[in-house]
Amino acid sequence: MSRLFSLPPSPASPALDRSEDALQKALDHKQANGAPKPEIGAVNAVPNDLEIDEASIERQLQDGVSGAGDVPLTREAERVRVINTPGSRRFYLPSSDFDHFGVNSNVFTFWREHFRLEEDMFPQVCFLTEYPLKAWDVVESFGDLLVKDVKTGACYRAGDVLEDFCTEELQKDLGIKKAAELKHVLATLRSGDLSVDEVDAEIKEYGVTAPHTKNPLSEPYTSIGTLLIPERKSPKSALGILRTAKCFKALLRCNNFKLPFAVEQLGKGVCHEVPHHGLGFYRFRKFILAEIEHFVDPEDKSHPKFSRVADLELFMLSREQQISGQAAIKTRLGEAVSKGTVNNETLGYFIGRVYLFLTHLGIDKDRLRFRQRLANEMALCGADCWDAEIECSYGWIECVLTSDGSTYEFQSFTKKCGAAFVARKKVAEPREVEKLVIVPNKKELGLAFRGNQKMVVEVLEAMGEEEALRLKAALESKGEAEFLVSTMGKSVIIKDNMVNISKQKIKEDWRVFTPSVIGSSFGMGRIIYCLFEHSFYTRPSKAGDEQLNVLRFPPFVAPIKCTILPLIQKPEYESVAQLISKSLTGKYRTDARVPHKIDTGIPTWRRDTRFVTGNTIGKRHAVCDEYGVPFTITVDSQVDVTIRERDSRDQVRVGVGEVVSIVKELIDGRRTWSDVRMMYGGVSAPAEENE
Repeated sequence: MSRLFSLPPSPASPALDRSEDALQKALDHKQANGAPKPEIGAVNAVPNDLEIDEASIERQLQDGVSGAGDVPLTREAERVRVINTPGSRRFYLPSSDFDHFGVNSNVFTFWREHFRLEEDMFPQVCFLTEYPLKAWDVVESFGDLLVKDVKTGACYRAGDVLEDFCTEELQKDLGIKKAAELKHVLATLRSGDLSVDEVDAEIKEYGVTAPHTKNPLSEPYTSIGTLLIPERKSPKSALGILRTAKCFKALLRCNNFKLPFAVEQLGKGVCHEVPHHGLGFYRFRKFILAEIEHFVDPEDKSHPKFSRVADLELFMLSREQQISGQAAIKTRLGEAVSKGTVNNETLGYFIGRVYLFLTHLGIDKDRLRFRQRLANEMALCGADCWDAEIECSYGWIECVLTSDGSTYEFQSFTKKCGAAFVARKKVAEPREVEKLVIVPNKKELGLAFRGNQKMVVEVLEAMGEEEALRLKAALESKGEAEFLVSTMGKSVIIKDNMVNISKQKIKEDWRVFTPSVIGSSFGMGRIIYCLFEHSFYTRPSKAGDEQLNVLRFPPFVAPIKCTILPLIQKPEYESVAQLISKSLTGKYRTDARVPHKIDTGIPTWRRDTRFVTGNTIGKRHAVCDEYGVPFTITVDSQVDVTIRERDSRDQVRVGVGEVVSIVKELIDGRRTWSDVRMMYGGVSAPAEENE
């Protein structure tokens, strides 16, 4: 990735350097003094005593650039620069979890508004135990081929490390023979045809090293994330939505036993890689997942709202394009569905909705693509699967998984626990069919199993025809049969007087089927980090002697919606600022409350509510821009005030009585800045604007 940036000014205050080099130096220092090396699954401690002078980050940038004006930066330099802006301004605090000064909660709120309200989804909060993870084959399916940094113990996916190496090498001026070899390795790797030994051989042949430290790598091995962590966690938290057939039946009942319907939840997932620290690292031990499970009739995967997204054009990368080494091309979503590139309309609809969510959030649509997963990447995804990948300083990283799991998940769980996940649909014309009917003798079962009778009956009624025939044969030959009741955690023995199994001709008015599951899983931390990178840009000051940092957050994402700036210290200006603040806060719950701050421009060490950014109005505007504040209100009169828009830096003059309603409408999206400027006209910036 090549992007043009200008060199930023020195940070206003010292910032802790959490780049890869600094962390590695700290770890090496601790290990040299007898500290134990971290094991697989251990979390490396962040060195709190790491001392970096305030010019360290600028020196890192200076190492990669020279000269003036717009110059290309390396990915590492670009990352350091973006991280430094929110980090030095307290956008995040290093801890076990992270929050970006309120950005997280705003993104979560928008996610729920965008999906739950539009699709009328059921909200759900789930708690996973160990058994559902095994029943859904999560432990086996999420076993990745890993390699380890032999010095630091950091874990990486072997395929990702080898693929990144080949991709970077192909960007160099190589000979025809070596380039052909690397392309062949890439194609074979992407098709899933490389065995563990072959991956190991390729890593050794090309001398592939750890991505950040360049240390040697261990031999590839397979490890299961859930086994490395004593807690019962899952890399797919939505499994809790369907942990029992009873849960599914309850959801189906809430929707009047009709399909389709959807469920959403926000929960925590885990990964088995050693996490990195700081805002700039997108892999964490625990991370927030926002997930959707949409249940649909497998014989009818059309969607009534698909026409709303059919004309969207987005970059798509199919399996065939990946194997042949082609790049993503802009494709009309309706065309991709009609050609069968995307499996069905419902899957295409959710891909379109994901695209709209990310682009409305502030992700650059030209740095967003949808990549179809290869056969060896499918995991629990049965029919088709697409990753929304966002380009950032780490390259292309997957942020949203949208898949058609078909009936795989339900069938897998039914086999393990014997509980049927089924729905019914009335048929147009009843038909007579011969079926194997299982009729439990509840009286005899009750006498034999007492309080566990219901669990035994559920397993009998959920049996497939093949299993029921085996049970019937055992009862006829031995007079008794044994089978597993997973909800009891043991096998039980029933006698031939406890159940009647026979073939009967019955008339069916209903079609009974196992629903397909089409779902989306959002890595919210990765999305938010990419949002920081895509929102960050610089612009020159009026004098041209420095670059000013800006975070271009949409108003609904920005944690501070507007800042009130009394121009100078005057009691009358202070009183107007307090009056505007009181109106923005709102008195009643029905009021549209607007998060805001008052900035007097008075440097102070007092622990008060003042939001201090600088002395001059220009510096105060500049720091508000760095926080991503979309609007500022400058109070320089008791009658009129000035509203300034962050990105255009245009200003309008409005009355004190109108300013609150205008700002609320701008933030809610009921009015655009162009509308306001057209109505009130623009005013020139103050002389201090660019000081």
